[in-house]
This record gives sequence, structure tokens and C-alpha cells, in this order.
Amino acid sequence: MVSSDGIGLKPFSSNLNRGKWEKPSDYLFACFGLALKMDIFVDTYWFYFDTGIFAMLPHFLYMVIYLVPIMVVHSFMGQFSSSGFISAFRLSPCFKGMGYVSVFLTISMLIYYSIFAAVPLLFIINSFRPTLPWSCEGLKTWHNESLGQSTTCNLTEIANTFQIDNETSFELTIFYIPSVLYFQNHFETLKDDRSLYSMDYELSWHFVGLFALAWAMIAIIFHNFSETVKFGKFIRNMVIGTLVLLLVCFVRFLYLPGVHLGDIIDRNLDADSMAMGATSTFVLVLHAFGAGWGSVIALSSFNGFKTNIMSYSWVISCGQIFIYIMFGLVSLMLHHYFNVITDTSFNNYVLKHWVLFLSSASALSSLGWPNMWTFVYYTMLLMAALIVMTTQIFTVLQSLFDEFDELSMRKQEVTFGLIGALAFSSFFFCTNHGIIHFAALSLDAIFSQTLLHLMLLFVVLWIYGRKRFQRDIEFMLGKQIPSWKIFILRFVAPIILVICLLAAVSVAEHTHFPAVVLWMSIILVGLPILAIPGYGFFYLSQSPGTYRDRLRRICQPTDWYPVEMEYRQQYEEALGNSEMIHQMFQVTESVN
Repeated sequence: MVSSDGIGLKPFSSNLNRGKWEKPSDYLFACFGLALKMDIFVDTYWFYFDTGIFAMLPHFLYMVIYLVPIMVVHSFMGQFSSSGFISAFRLSPCFKGMGYVSVFLTISMLIYYSIFAAVPLLFIINSFRPTLPWSCEGLKTWHNESLGQSTTCNLTEIANTFQIDNETSFELTIFYIPSVLYFQNHFETLKDDRSLYSMDYELSWHFVGLFALAWAMIAIIFHNFSETVKFGKFIRNMVIGTLVLLLVCFVRFLYLPGVHLGDIIDRNLDADSMAMGATSTFVLVLHAFGAGWGSVIALSSFNGFKTNIMSYSWVISCGQIFIYIMFGLVSLMLHHYFNVITDTSFNNYVLKHWVLFLSSASALSSLGWPNMWTFVYYTMLLMAALIVMTTQIFTVLQSLFDEFDELSMRKQEVTFGLIGALAFSSFFFCTNHGIIHFAALSLDAIFSQTLLHLMLLFVVLWIYGRKRFQRDIEFMLGKQIPSWKIFILRFVAPIILVICLLAAVSVAEHTHFPAVVLWMSIILVGLPILAIPGYGFFYLSQSPGTYRDRLRRICQPTDWYPVEMEYRQQYEEALGNSEMIHQMFQVTESVN
């Protein structure tokens, strides 16, 4: 067995006390929770607006040729090694930098993601008022009508003339949604839509308090549920509760004025609709495996060694697609509702910002028992945000603890130190520019994560080798894996990833983002990619021998075996004598 010492690495020390899921289903629910990463839902109208359920059919094609196969590879890495997304790269230490990139990507998401907990808190807290501030009655108490903003409460047309050239002009009536105006009212520079043009930074102390409350909730969760078994129970119950509330809200939205289930399902299936649905499947790449790309690796490391990750990957993928579709349909219904009540035409336009988070509050205010439905709906969104944030922090912490023994001996200090640092860094997004332009980090992460997926397939199926991968996963599952599935992983999935990578480059537009956000994106999302070649060169310099021998040695798996002694002995017996073991870990072109 090749040792870490030969390439200048400290030997891997397994921690058999790191814990396992109490129930195998805890792994399923934790992965379902990754699909609740809600910055995708801010822009869902780009993917579902006026397309209907049939435009979502490409999701299932995407699931078969990409999502399920890559989910199997991620699950294999974590379950076989019983390690987080850093130590799992014992499979090929030259590429361990990919694990550290995942840490930075997760942190880049967490520092802005408290927005998606703060906004629901804003509406939950104010839902206890006798009159909702964003209702048509409550709007009168704070809205400045002198700004000339025609709202959905007052459909009196105040047409604005837009000049195209010296001879051509047209009139357009813009309707504002009261709940969106209520959100903007917390920032002076957002009240009259000057945010994109104002160079001034404005801090909303109201949102500072909401951010602090959100992070306090995160700290309490980790104080009470930091152990693996307890955390698994917590996530299981939270995901079940969130999905139940989502279904309840979905049924209730069916009774919004002008919304009919038949209109959602019975839509014309044309090329444009299919293209729009196919575009949305690309964006799902960013979410299925967690904000930091490596979350599934870390979560699967708590599985039992013989857990059937093949069938679980299908269940997880179907569950995630179901969540995307449900939120997409809710978004579609809300768009349809606002279009109906304002009789949207070429001359009328409704500014529906953040439909699921901001505009939805005004729709809820039109229902019977508006306070109750506002509380229920935004509680669902808050629970979803807490699920995503706690799961991401949990995977980062466990991956660091697996890699660094000194950190695992100070778990409490590291845990709350990380939460405190994230909370402090997140306060930038309480400013007018931060709360509007956070999308720069999310968009750049699309490119980084797609690149990491592509590299992982290269590492596992070409550097480590198809035969070794197939042999290991068959040993772990106790059954044969058809070669056609490996073929999809080696050839079909990489083609899809290359297409996604090119698309990610095309959407990386930063013209309207402020400089501070761009620098944050460069530091937290762009520069960490350099850790991959950086760690490779570092290990290369630490390894003895000729350049060719060192390169071959650092690409070999080191200390790559099941950590439980029973399975480790069976694994070594299955491989045969020491000569076979040596041949197995020798990287040659014939293996591939």
C-alpha cells in the first residue's frame, strides 16, 4: 500500500468516532435540502415564465445523463473514504486543492446567503401587525405618493413616455408591487430606483438586526445539534416540514385570482419553451451538489460502507427535481396572478422583483387570513434558508476536522469562530449595493463548480482509472456495475460539462456590479482555483525522485482504503497479494 510519506504528506489518521447517520434516510433528506438553495429561485421566472410544466421535461433528461451519474461519483468519494471533500482526495493527492476550492466556494455563498433568511424574517415579524404594511390599506401609512409610482393597489394609469430615437417613442405604464416597495423602503437609495446608479453605500440597520438574528439562530442550531446523529435528525425534520409547507402553499396559490391548474399544465409545447427549460437545467448544476460543490462528498461520508449509493442517487435526483419544479410552478402562478390583475399588455408592465421572496407578500395579502398565510409561507422560506446554511457549514467543518487533527480537538472554538466570522463578513450585504448585487458571487460560482465537476471525472475515471473505480464501487456495493454506466461517466457527462462551461463563460457579465462585489468574487471564487495547480506543484516539490517519477507518485492514491478495519481487511484480501496491490496503485496508461 502506497504511503503518504513518500510524497511528503502526513499519514492519514481515520477518526472512527466522527459518527454515522442514525437512519440511511438522513442522507437523502440532507441532499434534498441542497436543492433548497434559493438564489436560483430569485430568477426562476427566466426559466418558467409563460412556459408551463412541459418546459420542465429537459430536467429529467438532465437527471439521467448528468445528475445521477455525477451524484454516484461524489457519493463514492465520500462513502468509500469516510472523509470530507478535502481528505477524500487521498484518491489522487495531486488534486487535493479541489477540496480547498470547495471550502472557499462555500464561504463565498454563506457570506451573502443570510439575505435569504433575513427577508423572510422581515415579513414574518411584520405579519403580526393588525394591518400588513404591504397591503393596500397599510401602503397608505408609509408610501410617498409624490414619487409617482403607480402600484397594483391603484391601477390608475400614469403613463411614462420612452424615447427610442428622434422620431419614435412609446408610452408604458409601470406598476409597482407594494411588498417590493416595502422592502426598498428600508434603503433611502432604493426608494426611487436609484440603486443601480448611486455610487453611495447605505447601510440598513434594520437589516443588520435581521442578519444578526439569522446568525444567532444558526449558532443556536450548532450549539444543540452539532453531533452527526442529532444534526441528521434536525435536517430530516426541517426538510420534511419545509416540503409539507411548500405543498400547502402550492395548493393555496391555486386559488389566487386568475390562476388555474389547467393553465399551468395545458401550455403549448414549442421549441422556445423547451429551450428555456433546457437553459434552467444548466443552472441546476450550481445547486444539486451544494453551494461549495463538495457537499455531497462530505454528506455521503456519514453513510454506512455498504449503503446503495446507486439507488440513492436516483432518489436524491428525483427529489431535487421535484423541489425545483414545485418552486418553479409557484413562481409561474405568481407571475400569472400579477399579469391578470393588471391586465398586462404591451403598454403595461409589472415590476415583479424577486417574485418568490418580495412580490409574493402582496399576493398573500389578497387572500383570506393574510397574516396567517404570510407567516406560513415565509416560515417555509426561512426554514429552507436555515437548512442550506447549516448543511453547508456542517460539511465545511467536518471536512476541516477530517483533514486537520488539531482543529478536531477544538471543535467548539472552530465552529463558533467560523460562524462569527461569516456573520461579520455578511454585514456588507446589509448595504444597498450588497443586497442587490450579490448575484456576482453566484454567477461566477457556476463556472468554478462546472470546472470542478469536469476535473473530478478526469481524476476519478482517467487518473485513478476506470477499472479501479469500477472495482472499488463493486466491492463497496457488493454487485456488478454495467459498463455502459461507466461509459456515460467517461464520455457523455464530460461533453455536457464542457457545454455548461462554455455557457458559464458567456453569462459571466459584471458590467453593472460595484467594484467591491467584483473584488469579493475574484478573491473568494476566482483566485481559489489557483489552489489546484498550487497544491499539485507543492506536492511535486516534496516528493523525491525524477520529475516523471514524482509526477506519477503524487497522482497515485495514498492511504486509499475503507477506514473500518473489517472492510479494510476484506478490501485487501479482494485485491490479492502485495504485488497486486502495488500494481493497482501504479498509474499507467493501460489502466485507462
